[in-house]
Order: sequence, then C-alpha cells, then structure tokens
Amino acid sequence: MSNQQRAAASEEICKRVIATREFYASKTVGCYLPMADEVDTRMIVETAWRANKRIFVPVLRSKGQMFFCELRAETDLVRSRFGTWEPVRGFLIAPEKLDIVVTPSVALDDDGHRIGMGSGYFDRCFSFLRHRRFWIRPKLLGVAFHCQKVEKIAPNPWDIPLYRVITDS
Repeated sequence: MSNQQRAAASEEICKRVIATREFYASKTVGCYLPMADEVDTRMIVETAWRANKRIFVPVLRSKGQMFFCELRAETDLVRSRFGTWEPVRGFLIAPEKLDIVVTPSVALDDDGHRIGMGSGYFDRCFSFLRHRRFWIRPKLLGVAFHCQKVEKIAPNPWDIPLYRVITDS
C-alpha cells in the first residue's frame, strides 16, 4: 500500500471502530500506538480523549510480559527496544479492567483468529479470556487492512480470539 492508501484505509478503520457500540459504551480503551506499516490508530486515541475516555497503551517487558499504561496528551513517549512507542511513566491498569482493546494484526480471519508479530504478548496478556464462559471484558477489536484479511487461520491452543474484526472493506 502507498502512504496515501494506508492513511485513507486507516481513517476508514478508525471510523468503523469509533462507530461500534463497544467503543461508545467504553470508559477504558486499550489501543496500540502504530508502527509504520500498521493501522494508524491516532484518530481512535484523539476521539476517545474528546469523549472523556481513558486511553491505555501496551508497554512490553522482557519475559513476554505486557502491561497497559495510561496515555494522556502530555505523556512523554520513548521508543522501546521492540520499536514501539511507550509512555515513559504513567498509571498502569490490569488488562481485565479495560473495556475494549484495539488489537493489531498481521493477518486475521472472519472467525476472530489473528496472527500477530509472533511474540505472543497479546495472547499471554489476555490468556484469562480463554477460561471465560461469557465474554465480558475486555472485548478485543482486531484491526487490519483488507489486504491482511485471509480466509482461514488455524488457531493454536494458546491463541486468544478476537471479539470483532474490523477492516477497511
């Protein structure tokens, strides 16, 4: 995708996320800060702030741990050793306290299966969802460009499915 195509597709995906009842009803939103080839989620972050929602972004640590740290307009960011942008400091929240989590995907299918970057951070962080009978929270909203959507992904036993899949088409 060209930069212009990626920007237009990202805007469409963000509009679709913002239009969901899950986003509307949420008070705490987990949302990643995008790397160059990912869906640009800044519109989601800015819309959430305007709606007085609290935004939390992933913070990756060694040993496969992922936490969520509050992001505010004045938050200082630093690029981590993984190449992601993270807050220097801030309030940490338990993942089960998030209402929704905008989840990046390298590939996804209509059944809610995703392939991430291969390190398993999201699957480990949200492993508690595997044991739920009813999906309460957080609801994982998988986002990706239409060209990343595939017909079928064979999930691994440790994979955590998405609650909803959102693309630009």
